[in-house]
Amino acid sequence: MNCNLERSSAGTLDYQKQMINDALCALGKKNFALIIHGGSFPAYADRDTGFGSPNSLCGRELIDFASGIFNCIQLGPSGITKSIDASPYTGTIFSTNPMLIDLEKLTWDEWGNILSWDSYMNVCNNNPRKGETRTAYSYSFEAQRNALREAWCNFRDRGRADLKDWFNAYKGENWDWIEKDALYEVLSMEHKNDYWRNWDSELDQRLFCPRNKKEAELARTRIEELKSRYYDQIEQYAFIQFVAFVQNEKTKEYAASRNIRMIADRQVAFSDRDIWAYQSLFLDGWFLGCPPDYFSQDGQAWGFPVLDPRKIFDKTGKLGEAGILLKRLYSKMFRENPGGVRIDHIVGLIDPWVYKAGRTPRPEDGAGRLYSSPEHSELSKFAIAKKSDLNTEMGPDKEKRVKKLKDEQVEKYGMFLKKIVIAAAKGNGLSKDAIVCEDLGTVTYPVARVMESLKLQGMRLTQFVVPEKEDHPYRCANIEKRCWAMVGTHDNEPIERWADRLINTHEGYLHALNLCADLFPDVEGREKDDLIQRMTTDRNFLRLVKLVEIFASKAENIQMFFTDFFGINEVYNVPGTSGDQNWSLRLCGNFKEAYANGVTEGRAVNLPLVLSMAIKARGSKFAHKNSELLSRLSEFN
Repeated sequence: MNCNLERSSAGTLDYQKQMINDALCALGKKNFALIIHGGSFPAYADRDTGFGSPNSLCGRELIDFASGIFNCIQLGPSGITKSIDASPYTGTIFSTNPMLIDLEKLTWDEWGNILSWDSYMNVCNNNPRKGETRTAYSYSFEAQRNALREAWCNFRDRGRADLKDWFNAYKGENWDWIEKDALYEVLSMEHKNDYWRNWDSELDQRLFCPRNKKEAELARTRIEELKSRYYDQIEQYAFIQFVAFVQNEKTKEYAASRNIRMIADRQVAFSDRDIWAYQSLFLDGWFLGCPPDYFSQDGQAWGFPVLDPRKIFDKTGKLGEAGILLKRLYSKMFRENPGGVRIDHIVGLIDPWVYKAGRTPRPEDGAGRLYSSPEHSELSKFAIAKKSDLNTEMGPDKEKRVKKLKDEQVEKYGMFLKKIVIAAAKGNGLSKDAIVCEDLGTVTYPVARVMESLKLQGMRLTQFVVPEKEDHPYRCANIEKRCWAMVGTHDNEPIERWADRLINTHEGYLHALNLCADLFPDVEGREKDDLIQRMTTDRNFLRLVKLVEIFASKAENIQMFFTDFFGINEVYNVPGTSGDQNWSLRLCGNFKEAYANGVTEGRAVNLPLVLSMAIKARGSKFAHKNSELLSRLSEFN
């Protein structure tokens, strides 16, 4: 019998989930997280506004489905994105994306029916991608805005008194960032351009970053003028943030009642409006990127500004203006997301690669590591590593260039994490295990030392295994206990495509050799040869074994991107490219039936089968110890 979570009776469904949970516990897994960004949540066919939301009724149905299998759902960054760019990784740091608001709930009594049913259905009926598993980003961006304008006007004119009291309290608690973000919104409208560097007024460009007393006085006058002229629009902005906050809180409460914790995602980038509001905190003329590597000869020029180290900490090590801002941000994230926070590109907080404006991220163009370049004419003043700590035979872009550090130097490299991120987690009653560190790819010596000294949990992505390296850290046999293991993230091709690309290749054969050694230790002779041949030539079998690998590993925490779990053979995001295809993939409304069909057809993850193979991969003694559990799993695989 196939694992069919949709077509089973309620009793059988509960039995299957308990069995799956027992198997995960037997394998030593503390967390099993489903990765799905907010816009990728499903919607009912007749109630699809063009963009997904965890706050919708269908979103809650996905939470119900996940409950008992997963104990975490990891979302993507939830900040406001640009009208022309759907990437959540350049969103605002404080404000929540209005596209994640569930419009249907605003038609209910609990919100005072501030959105008419006709207006809501009009948004759904005109969705140009209705019935498709793609978001209608541009359409939804504008349609959602218009609907929320109607909701605000009705709330303003006839809203419930208790909600208005709550709204006013919310404004009071969050006005510092609401004011800045709202003013950016009205200035974008006034200048007919949402990129502040293109505004005609230099005063507006530097409204919160005046250079002298005269500018500061002019800025105060201008701010008061804008607040008076655009009072209603600013109030509307605050109201939309209030609605997003209330809906998100209720969704997290519901998820908690289903034993699901929501994990937030903090991107390394800052949005245009955040750069505008806090531009005095950034290092003038420098950007964050990646050094040259196999994939890019010139490196990756991300164009993200870099916080000035002197504004993060003062000379005594106390938090500076930038440090205080970021601690406020992380405190807000941990307070609102008790499941924790995933930090994108943790290297950027420990040992960032920076390059000069107008140049490439190549060392010969002046690029280098902000804290590891004691020989650099401009970056040396920020260096923690000394010249004597370097292997000077290696270029500045090499991972092992810093060869040694004293404990006090490691302490300095880790100050951002210790005094801001970890402190914010502890301030909200969470341990450092609530921090998920994305440390994929480049891991320099300072990064490795900081991660080790602070005992932080990084990631192990098995698609990135280099099969020729027996000691590669992403190989099953080498994955340590305290980490998060996965087969892919939002930037990777689905595991099915990975397997399809490798079958009948020499590289695929090398992967098969490693997988056979790690997962089939008791198999010898002809049976072993047959297994290797099957993994080398059978895409579905290679995909299956690759999924088994993360569960058979020692990793206590497992993540799985929704495309891999549901068997969707499409790419969510292709790094370095743009267009409507990126960031648009989502689950269909009948996702449970689609999952059941995917399991039957061998595309979606058959957990009982994968988990039973993982238990057997631990060896005959472990399998014998769990023989009763294996028997139960065999009923459904």
